[in-house]
Amino acid sequence: MRLAYSLRRLVMKTIIHLLISGAIIASGSGCHSNNMEHKDTVMGAAQAPKHTGGTASDDEAAIRALEDRFTAAFNAGDIDAMMKNYIPDKSLVVFDVVPRKQYLGADAYREDWVDFFSHFRETPKITITDLGITVDGNIGFSHSFQHVMGIDKQGNSINRTVRVTDGYRKIGGNWLIVLEHVSVPVNMKTGKADLTNE
Repeated sequence: MRLAYSLRRLVMKTIIHLLISGAIIASGSGCHSNNMEHKDTVMGAAQAPKHTGGTASDDEAAIRALEDRFTAAFNAGDIDAMMKNYIPDKSLVVFDVVPRKQYLGADAYREDWVDFFSHFRETPKITITDLGITVDGNIGFSHSFQHVMGIDKQGNSINRTVRVTDGYRKIGGNWLIVLEHVSVPVNMKTGKADLTNE
């Protein structure tokens, strides 16, 4: 039990370091012309009620509500609503499971979602399970399994589960995804992704 707790604290410290480093890099690389412009952009991102102060359980509930909004938007095929759960500027970092080293910025990731939905005959559906959330101040992270089902343009049934780790920052009272990593297990014998592993 003590080892599990220690590992969890180590993961949290690592993610906090990455999130803070990313924020420093973004602010110093010309991503925002000034802090006020950045604040105005972020304030318009989330439609959820603001959560100021509160306890860790309140923040966990707010992040869980964010993931629920994401799921509803995905299942409706509403990319604009999906993107309101992400930080809306160039500081967003995403490592997706599809070939491309990384997506930097909300605009680039939005294009990824447009391409994703274009491969389906009808809107695919997603379910999120085993959602675990950790919050420490204005920083949080979660891990989950996300299961996508649908029919592609060729009539093939798509049934895939991916592992998702999200990093969040609480900005202006709203939680937003600022870092996302999507992955699948790899069969070490074949070197190929194991898309059927449950």
